[in-house]
Amino acid sequence: MSALIVIPARLAATRLPNKPLAMIGDRPMIVHVWQRTVAANAGPVIVAAGDQAIADAIKAAGGIAVMTDPDLPSGSDRVHAAAEIFDPKGEHDIVVNVQGDLPTLEPRLIPAAIRALKDPAFQIGTVVAPITLQEELTDTAVVKAALSLAPGADVGPALYFSRNLIPSGPGDHYHHIGIYSFRRAALRRFVTLKPTVLELRERLEQLRAIEDGMRICAAVENTIPLGVDTPADLDRARKLLGFA
Repeated sequence: MSALIVIPARLAATRLPNKPLAMIGDRPMIVHVWQRTVAANAGPVIVAAGDQAIADAIKAAGGIAVMTDPDLPSGSDRVHAAAEIFDPKGEHDIVVNVQGDLPTLEPRLIPAAIRALKDPAFQIGTVVAPITLQEELTDTAVVKAALSLAPGADVGPALYFSRNLIPSGPGDHYHHIGIYSFRRAALRRFVTLKPTVLELRERLEQLRAIEDGMRICAAVENTIPLGVDTPADLDRARKLLGFA
């Protein structure tokens, strides 16, 4: 499988305006994410920039940025648009969507998302990690994944995602990490779909794919990157990266 890794980013954000350009040490957050993604050595990395300032920051760091329409409705739409511009002939059959607000991302999560698509029966791959903190079980900001995981396996079908605790009963619970790998045809189809009932109810875009009949496979890892959504998250990221 040949993968293209795309990091979508735009400046508009309600809780943390200009988030991709927030400084962590001497670099904007989007540059931290780009550097960690490049370190995965999983394929070419581009940033799908909704604003020129983001593209300028990436180019100054030595990276590749593709300008996309700032009015695109989601990161997935931005990833698709950038992939079509950068690779119009479809030479990369896998497109990986890495969120631009994960400055503590462990590079190994990207090949893990690609590994989740080893079985051709699945159209979308993603990554999860076992929940080890009790408070995460009831935190609705933590998305949980219900997996059909065989004993000893580290990949398995993801049957549902929810902000509530699923499934019930004893056993492991999994924190969903927002990194996706798409087969090229699946991404092209996904961005044509309208939001669905469950997606709107749970506020989880991946349920649109499940409702459409697409199959999602998840790879299990043991690290959870910090997603930066608020000023408090940004302060925590600075501390974790030694820039407090």
